[in-house]
Amino acid sequence: MDRAQALSCIPVKNEMVESTRLESGEVVLAHPVGMRPWMMRLMRTIGRPTDNVHTKKLQLDTLGTSVWDLIDGQSNVKKLIKHFAAQHQLHPREAEVSISKFLRELGRRGIIGLK
Repeated sequence: MDRAQALSCIPVKNEMVESTRLESGEVVLAHPVGMRPWMMRLMRTIGRPTDNVHTKKLQLDTLGTSVWDLIDGQSNVKKLIKHFAAQHQLHPREAEVSISKFLRELGRRGIIGLK
């Protein structure tokens, strides 16, 4: 995928992810994670029940929270970058690098998808 195609993708939040807003305004995401086979065997060995899926939590900082709030399932990455750069008074290229890296990490964890 080239840069133009990546910027035209629309990030979409995974419906299985639960978000909670803290008093500080930051967001905590609870997302399902599949358990690795060796971990399931270990859990069974020590007598703990397993169901192959458990939940992990990820607390976003202020900047991550502002990007999370911009993801609406309709705006493409280019539009998110534009809003983020204006909101935080950043150079558009700096915002592009930061947001691209952040979205890639959320995608790797299965928290968002791209359409």
